[in-house]
Amino acid sequence: MAEIKIVYGSTTGNTEQAAEKIAAAIGGTAINVAGADPDSFQADLLILGTSTWGAGDLQDDWIAAEPLLESAELKGRKIALFGLGDQDGFRDTFVDGVGILLQKVLEKGAEVIGFTGTDGYDFLSSAAVMDGRFGGLILDDNNQPELTDSRIAAWCRQLKQEAGLG
Repeated sequence: MAEIKIVYGSTTGNTEQAAEKIAAAIGGTAINVAGADPDSFQADLLILGTSTWGAGDLQDDWIAAEPLLESAELKGRKIALFGLGDQDGFRDTFVDGVGILLQKVLEKGAEVIGFTGTDGYDFLSSAAVMDGRFGGLILDDNNQPELTDSRIAAWCRQLKQEAGLG
């Protein structure tokens, strides 16, 4: 059985709730990055989650844990990303935190899976968009909370297929 870890940073609890839902749907273990260690980044499928703060900044616990991510061996490994943002309040930096993590794992040679479409979102700019698609699952519990559970379920099915987990 494949080992799946969901490492997340959460300030208000929304990203933590999403991480727990993803863990339940995909059969993984959710780990708060604030308490992570190097082993937290070792798994058959590693899922990283963050919210975006300020003017497109990474969540604070991720900033503090950046050395752990930098030291992790990610070359050729399957990595998926998810993030929470507010497309109405932060239209020009929507889920930029995901974009920051996306660039970091790509620079380390990871194989990113789980890209999703931008349809159904209303924003001006996002660092999380690559080749017209989001670099992972994007949730907006501020403006679209009714879509969160169905988006998580669909994305977890997609990840299982893309990661060859059945």
